Amino acid sequence: MQNSDEKYNKIFVFKPQFKFKKYSQINNIYIEIKALIKRLYIQTYRKPSIFISGIIQPLLWMILFGALFQNAPIDLINQYNIKYGQFLSPGIIIFTAFTGSINTGLPIIFDREFGFLNRLIIAPLESRYSLIISLIIYIWATTSIQLIIIIIFSIYWFQHIFNINVILKILKITTFIILNIANLSIYMGFILPGHIEFLACIFIINLPILFSSTALAPLSFMPYWLQIFVSINPLTYAIEITRNICFQNHLNTIKTLWFTIEMNIVIYSLIIISLISFMIIKNIIKYRFD
Repeated sequence: MQNSDEKYNKIFVFKPQFKFKKYSQINNIYIEIKALIKRLYIQTYRKPSIFISGIIQPLLWMILFGALFQNAPIDLINQYNIKYGQFLSPGIIIFTAFTGSINTGLPIIFDREFGFLNRLIIAPLESRYSLIISLIIYIWATTSIQLIIIIIFSIYWFQHIFNINVILKILKITTFIILNIANLSIYMGFILPGHIEFLACIFIINLPILFSSTALAPLSFMPYWLQIFVSINPLTYAIEITRNICFQNHLNTIKTLWFTIEMNIVIYSLIIISLISFMIIKNIIKYRFD
């Protein structure tokens, strides 16, 4: 009897097999951004047409324009003393960054049309700005892949001699362009009524931005009225910085229609513009969400 009483008097203690994680806002935001980026990459994997066209279009510009003016005398572009194809490639690299980042707002447009954006708005997200950050990280990564392919093709086609440091410097400059244009594209994605209007704006913007820069020709080749537009085009400064990096010109200055500006000032200006544009888009998104 005593043994049976001891058997029934035993105390069983149940312990959970898991541990409660401490609340971390940064960790939750990281998980949200990671999930949203994964969703965007799945969309690209299933429908890679936009990603592939972002590679084919700059390659066509590079091949066709390079072939069209391949017999142009080298001393025409006496500032650089290079062939036209070598002069063209930095402009196409920056234009690739522009065309890739201008599509940042397209997923927002489609999410609005299919109702997924409303689900994100009412979802218990730690931070609604995760949507913006995930879009910018995604478009930066995909556009950087496109840029690396364009740079490799340029090295092979025009026989450039680029080292790793030059490529990294080019990617740094294109990062500022991607951030600025991505913020503008996100703003367009929220204010335009649908994807037809968004694509129409892209088609209208692309060619004027390209031809009103020094991507295809130096500033001295252009009429005065076009030089005015070229001098106020931010892509012009990014293109000239990239050219100086590619051909290791130690001038450290960019000559415009009205003045000569140092490269460091241009780089700092691009950084400041990127921060300002991000803050503006952040306030716009906050207003739209509320």
